[in-house]
Amino acid sequence: MRIGVIALQGGFAEHISMLSRCGADAHPVRLPSQIDGLDGIVIPGGESTALRILMTEYGLIDPLRDLINGGLPVLGTCAGMVLLAQEQADPGRSGPGMMDIEVDRNAFGRQAESFESELSIPALGDRPFPGVFVRAPIVRAIGDGVQILCQLPGGTIVAVQQENRLACSFHPELTNDLRFHKYFLSFNQGDAIAKGSYRRSRCAA
Repeated sequence: MRIGVIALQGGFAEHISMLSRCGADAHPVRLPSQIDGLDGIVIPGGESTALRILMTEYGLIDPLRDLINGGLPVLGTCAGMVLLAQEQADPGRSGPGMMDIEVDRNAFGRQAESFESELSIPALGDRPFPGVFVRAPIVRAIGDGVQILCQLPGGTIVAVQQENRLACSFHPELTNDLRFHKYFLSFNQGDAIAKGSYRRSRCAA
């Protein structure tokens, strides 16, 4: 499988390393010509505003939106989740809007408030997943067709899936646990996804 990782800013090298350990042929992506023939794409963590500006300047937004809406699997982590979101709680910062979720960026505060937590993610099995949260967003609301994969105690949503779109608040690439990336790669085998056209709907709590 050929997986592209947006490599304009943020933690793209760690994703490439994790995907390679999972057996994928992972490549950095900086130009629209580099997304042809991919089996999946990753939008990494970083600074969401900077990523959005750079992806716009490099002409990646429109072709990526077309491919993702057409069924290309995508994984967005932390800032990548923010870019995938259809709506943001912070007005004026909305991203390309490829996933029917509303997010609140930096919901846990500054980098000093970063933390780790063992997460229950049934899609990955019974063993807890090590969640690394760094200036992380959270999902405030989801639309029809969005599946909640993980919530913190108290109900805060930190991982979701909508057909071929997978997004999480935490950084699976900063762990030694390959399960989240393997789950993403399983989309191409049809084990975890029913591909279909993107149905835009209003976010609902």
